[in-house]
Amino acid sequence: MTLGGPVSFVEPDYRHRSLGDVVPAVAAALGQPIEDGPPALVLPDAAAYVVFLIDGLGARLLERHADYAPYLSDLLAAQQPGTAGVPSTTATSLTSLGTGLSPGAHGLVGFTSRVPGTNDLLNALAWDRDVDPLAWQPHPTAFARLRARGVSMTVVNKREFAGSGLTRAAHRGAEYVGADKVGERIAAALLASSDRPALTYLYDGDLDWTGHRYGVHSHQWLQQLSMIDAEAEQLREALPPDVRLMVVADHGMVDSPLDRRVDVDEHLELRDGVALLGGEARFRHLYCRRGAVDDVAATWRAFLGDRADVLTRQEAIARGWFGPVDAGVLPRLGDVMVACHDDTAVMSSTDFAYEATLVGLHGSLTADEMMIPLIVD
Repeated sequence: MTLGGPVSFVEPDYRHRSLGDVVPAVAAALGQPIEDGPPALVLPDAAAYVVFLIDGLGARLLERHADYAPYLSDLLAAQQPGTAGVPSTTATSLTSLGTGLSPGAHGLVGFTSRVPGTNDLLNALAWDRDVDPLAWQPHPTAFARLRARGVSMTVVNKREFAGSGLTRAAHRGAEYVGADKVGERIAAALLASSDRPALTYLYDGDLDWTGHRYGVHSHQWLQQLSMIDAEAEQLREALPPDVRLMVVADHGMVDSPLDRRVDVDEHLELRDGVALLGGEARFRHLYCRRGAVDDVAATWRAFLGDRADVLTRQEAIARGWFGPVDAGVLPRLGDVMVACHDDTAVMSSTDFAYEATLVGLHGSLTADEMMIPLIVD
């Protein structure tokens, strides 16, 4: 990973220590490689792995609040963190984990992104039944490739996510076990990992929900961090010694106070030349009218100044933010992109009213958002 820019953005560490490297590394550790050559990320050999993804557990947040999570913070202190992809958001990261691909290849390039040829946005969490998940993300998943090698592959997640567009795009090829409560999830992981060889993927989204609602500096978030630490430790204690537990996250989070928020609907010059506003508050995709890209970029740069990096699509791709970008993915990326610095957020009270109710946000490239645990016990 590299640090760069005036606010020391963390560049994604693709093909080394990113979420897309996790499943290929686990496959190699199970003795069932799914890629040619040695894995970029090397993990200890084991008969089975459980990968526990904790939504919103940034590595910097875990370091900062180590007293509330002694089990996980002790592990993190002895192991090197990794990075999310860009943007640092759930749909993008979960798809990188499940496919083993960077965002430019798998095509889920944000919380919302333009459906090419339309003026519609795809909300990647809610999905749209008119968009075929297998067409949007056509590549075989890493989960499916691992299962084809004879590995028992299981996803343990909430019942409501079974068969969702995101699940089908990102995690197809695995057996899906619905489990809504902590005890259910641990029991399901224990049963699934009894096969050999096996990879079980387990997801918990409660910390992320709490951060969005109350902020990562709140008592509520700290108490939820303690609960997730206890869940991870209980999971480790329940698993047999020959099963490795790997704890990862999809992104971190920052709190954005009201005086650090820009509402584009209060500064209508920011709408000039913009046909569609996408992405999310910390990482905006601006889809421009024909011939307006340069003017839009200049206007947004002048307005935001040092509060954000404003890049054209070509500039963002050249920085390597998305990895290699497939031709079909190009029009899903904004003509102009806005990556916020510090705790700035770009809101729209018209298009994204719900975001105004959130305290914690993510999506950009600050260390608090990009750095994630990749820890093995």
